[in-house]
Amino acid sequence: MNVSLWVKSEPFNFGCPQVPPITKLSHNYLKKVATYVRTKVKNGFPRMSYAVWRYIALNKLQISEEIARVYFQSFDVICSKNGTERHLENEQEMCAQSIKDLEKVLYQKTVDTLQFLIFLYIQQIHKISLRSSVTHLGGEEWPSQLTIKSISPEMERRPSTSKTQDENNHLTFVLNNLNELLDLLIQPDFCSKSPNEQMLSSQCLDALSFIIDGKLSAAQHDGKMTIKDIALHPSVQTKSGYSKLSMMFSYLQLQYWLRTNLALNPYGIRSCITEGRRLSWPLSGTECDVKEEPSATRQGRIATNNNFSPDQYKFLIVSQVCKQTIAKCSDSLWMSTVKLHRCHQSYVYLLAPMRAVSVEKCRSTTLVLGSVETTVNVNGCENCIIITAARRVHISNSTLCTFHLLTPLPPLVLGGNDSLTFAPYHTYYPLMEEHMHFSGLAPKPNHWDMPYCMGPDHDEEKPIYEILAPKDFFTFVVPFTMPGKTNDIPGGLPAVYQQALRDKDKQIKQWQAVVRQSNLTKTQRKQFQALVENYFQVWLHESGNKQQLNGLVPPTASPP
Repeated sequence: MNVSLWVKSEPFNFGCPQVPPITKLSHNYLKKVATYVRTKVKNGFPRMSYAVWRYIALNKLQISEEIARVYFQSFDVICSKNGTERHLENEQEMCAQSIKDLEKVLYQKTVDTLQFLIFLYIQQIHKISLRSSVTHLGGEEWPSQLTIKSISPEMERRPSTSKTQDENNHLTFVLNNLNELLDLLIQPDFCSKSPNEQMLSSQCLDALSFIIDGKLSAAQHDGKMTIKDIALHPSVQTKSGYSKLSMMFSYLQLQYWLRTNLALNPYGIRSCITEGRRLSWPLSGTECDVKEEPSATRQGRIATNNNFSPDQYKFLIVSQVCKQTIAKCSDSLWMSTVKLHRCHQSYVYLLAPMRAVSVEKCRSTTLVLGSVETTVNVNGCENCIIITAARRVHISNSTLCTFHLLTPLPPLVLGGNDSLTFAPYHTYYPLMEEHMHFSGLAPKPNHWDMPYCMGPDHDEEKPIYEILAPKDFFTFVVPFTMPGKTNDIPGGLPAVYQQALRDKDKQIKQWQAVVRQSNLTKTQRKQFQALVENYFQVWLHESGNKQQLNGLVPPTASPP
């Protein structure tokens, strides 16, 4: 019976902010934390409360309270929780009348201690290594045939560390640091013993399931077995190092078994592109000059792996959509992890509940995303408008972007950003509240206006972000019809923005009254109407909204 193990992408892609980790998250410090919570702290093991973590972070690791909260909440976001747990937390947060009340709710939360330690350790994936940087700069960009032939069979199965393939980096990181990861999980009683005598409990396998998953080749298994289930399977026990007498795993045998069977994620980006199903979504609104090259008008590439992946690994990629409009609410999107890549001058409406969303290298594009259960990552984008309801939002290496957010956690502003604008969530679609409920999101609290700068770029005198001025605020209309009960913006608008809309509406009515009282003749009214329409067309063209309107013309008779 064949065993297949792989490294999960989600903890790395959506749980690790793209900033160099603080030095106190190294193996030596985390090992001391592991021993401390097991032996000296109440409410520290097997589950750790936020109060305990806060005490350790501030007093033992000298981490600021803001950073400690970010790590704790980021881990909580990507933890697998059922809808009942999320809705109970939402009710508690919605009942909070103040920031102090919200703090009380946070103090009551607990997380799996060993999984949290692994989460803290994998933040090292963003550690900057001068040695590896010099090696990379001085080495060959492409391996020669001699280099390929000289690789040993053991190393041959390890992928390169190309940054374009995330799962390569994840696998390499885990293989290179497996010793230290397992060492964090060893009970204090075994720490002083030699490696041959060290043992790991089955609880450690539960912790490893946070970053490692797998399956057996047997037909009766549907791919939902955990790494613990696989390691304890009768046909695998001897190889994984499990002892029925001690009911524990041999440290060395388990490590060897993991190294032997770990491979690339079979449901990652690479497999989605090579083995997934190409989707022919209707694209409309292509608008280009005759002088533009054909490549400028090519249709985007859209693919999904739901033709071969389990539900928890559904993945969809939308790439290279240029000057087009996409509007979709389909089963392909439902609770999938979605990657939007290199979309230019387009309008993308993905109106469905999704697990997580990554937006990379998009330019001059408006993205309207349905409810996102975990995290939206925005990286390397320019002049984009992103409208979403999500539990957490990460922003890095982006400029001139506007975010209309509905999020219970402060947005994380990481490194490489400039000229960001944050604004309240300002739209809805008929199924939105139903989708939010399914994703475990509530309309309140909404901390869109409390971004936390975790990167080094923010300066109080020259801030890299601003809050949208009420005078510049307008609502956004999702121009599609569908059945549903939502008929207003979930949670409403902040009072100052609601008042700004009333003021604009008042100005429009005053202008209409002036026109009615102007006593224009019939001919003058026609001339005035033609003049207004002409200026309106000029504004549509100069603002880029003409392309948006053209994109709403469906390419086929079928609804979006």
